[in-house]
Amino acid sequence: MSIANGAVSLSERLPLPSVEGMVILSAMTIRANDWGVATCLASGAQKERVHSTTAATTQAAYLDYNASTPLDPRVAEVMVSALMNVGNATSAHGFGRQQAALVDCSREQVAALVGSRPSNVVFTASATEANNLAICGAVQAASQDQFRILVSAVEHASVFRTADWLRARGAVRVDVIPVTSGGFVDLGAVERLLGPDVLLVSVMAANGETGVVNPIMEVAELAHASGSLFHCDATQFVGRIPLSMDDVGIDLVSVSGHKLGGPMGVGALIGTRQALGQLTPVIHGGGHERGLRSGSLNVPGIIGFGEAATLAVEARAEESIRLAKLRDLLTARLIAAVPGVVQIGDVERRLPNTACLRFRGADAEAVTVNLEPVAVSAGSACSVGSIEPSHVLLAMGLSRSAAFECVRFSLGRSNVDTDIEFAVSRAVQAVGYVRTMTAEAV
Repeated sequence: MSIANGAVSLSERLPLPSVEGMVILSAMTIRANDWGVATCLASGAQKERVHSTTAATTQAAYLDYNASTPLDPRVAEVMVSALMNVGNATSAHGFGRQQAALVDCSREQVAALVGSRPSNVVFTASATEANNLAICGAVQAASQDQFRILVSAVEHASVFRTADWLRARGAVRVDVIPVTSGGFVDLGAVERLLGPDVLLVSVMAANGETGVVNPIMEVAELAHASGSLFHCDATQFVGRIPLSMDDVGIDLVSVSGHKLGGPMGVGALIGTRQALGQLTPVIHGGGHERGLRSGSLNVPGIIGFGEAATLAVEARAEESIRLAKLRDLLTARLIAAVPGVVQIGDVERRLPNTACLRFRGADAEAVTVNLEPVAVSAGSACSVGSIEPSHVLLAMGLSRSAAFECVRFSLGRSNVDTDIEFAVSRAVQAVGYVRTMTAEAV
């Protein structure tokens, strides 16, 4: 399977050992008394979905792809191959050179996600680390003349908490870009906040909670006109909508493996040569990754990330259309079946797989618990355990009570129409039950 710059999928380059018998969590036939240990066996062929109708089993639907995607069996295959290899990718001997060659192939695959060059990919342990490197690295290397950064009000915690950490230590002044009631950044506010003292502007490509897409090209133009770097967390965006760093004007972009059917524990910061040259490392050691991220490379994870990136690019156009139809079907059926459903965010500018819905009078956490075995999220995945409502929803103007009633449905590669039917039937029961228990009938 070919990708940009002539890169080839690892599964074409390498003889792969058999992985028959390896356990991979997939979607899903589940015994009613065995929900927590559901597994299927991966083989070289792609698995088909199984929907059991027997009394001994119950169907499950995973509709939480924005939190994390199931590991694609094809990705698992190439990772197993890498796990069988020995050698540090920085070693000069043949074993090390073989590992380095595999990493180089993966750089091409990951760079193709955003239309960049392999030499501009800095592998990290996560998109969270990539965001930290972009923001802290830029601030630590900045001149005294540029002492402000701008971040949008709906950024991931790894952006706004990093910015706040720097602000609390006097390293930088932080201004927050407000968003419209539709959930996208206010361009007028960006223009008003910019000035020659602004070092960096950080605006995500698409919000993982609402699915709303930001006008990042316009933000980039404004930032560059002011002499600022533009950083974009594209974790939820890449693999679903085409993105070219050069066309949009992005200086630094963060991406993650496990949002694409790849493994957890691997991400990347991809930047222009000039932008990467303006960063200082936040992890120090042996000077790996162009001196920006020390630590021996996670070769199996990187290889899995690369394969997942290739698979996502290949299927992107077809999957986006298919998932948008499923999302719209889900939304329409829920609105028809459950009173008091409100769509959150501008529905004309959102990711094809995402719907954020408010169920009036029903606490979202209670709804998600009672929806099982349908997996969804209440609030952003990284805010689990917080008693505060979503900062994203509050920034859009929702009241605290309304924000506590919003549930995110996010679809992906394994989902089919029967998942939608099952999710709707479970939602009708769950919302009705929660409203009854709280005496909040709509």
